[in-house]
Amino acid sequence: MQKILSYMRKAIENYQMIEEGDKIAVGLSGGKDSITLLMGLKSLQRFYPYHFDLLAISINPGFEFFDSYLLKKICNDIDINFIEVPSNIKEIVFDIRKEKNPCSLCANLRRGILNSTAVEYNCNKLALGHNEDDVLETLFLNFLYAGNLSTFAPTSYMDRSKVTLIRPLIYTPEKEIRKFIKRNNITVMKKVCPMDGISKREYMKNLLYKLMIDIPNVRANIMGAIKRANINGWKEF
Repeated sequence: MQKILSYMRKAIENYQMIEEGDKIAVGLSGGKDSITLLMGLKSLQRFYPYHFDLLAISINPGFEFFDSYLLKKICNDIDINFIEVPSNIKEIVFDIRKEKNPCSLCANLRRGILNSTAVEYNCNKLALGHNEDDVLETLFLNFLYAGNLSTFAPTSYMDRSKVTLIRPLIYTPEKEIRKFIKRNNITVMKKVCPMDGISKREYMKNLLYKLMIDIPNVRANIMGAIKRANINGWKEF
């Protein structure tokens, strides 16, 4: 956990993600990233100079493999309040709309429900588990498919709900999250999305991996470019 915390604390302090008295809703999908984020914030809570409260929110999209019991157990084991919100995301995205590329719509629906639930429970921050690989993959997706240079912002203030979205894992490489999960024998949801492994994002993941073989410093170079260009509020510290 110490290595994960070092990445998290650097991101949190660089972008002032946590302030005194915050009530933070953590989006808990059951995947390795959201579980690591929740456990990391719980550990950070014990010694961070600012006091903050935590709440876990899981959106049940209606998939048959969604494991409510696992999510409840994770939260009970570390003493965090757990809220499960039922939804008709599966029905809308896959049955009614029959989206060929469902990821964007699914993400928007989840985000909307997470946001409204955070407001309902008086949370002023919403933490999502996007890691460093997600930042790079999103840059590639937007550049290659949409022709624009953009990626996740470290923090985003949502005017309508007055909730600030934070991403404390943006400096954390995915491989370090995998190591943390494996080393601590943590059970994660076997499947979070029916598009796992076959989406455009998976293609970007493989592309990044191939680039790393030929250009070992490619990750650091791209992250540096994002910060120097101040893309979506990123800064070079």
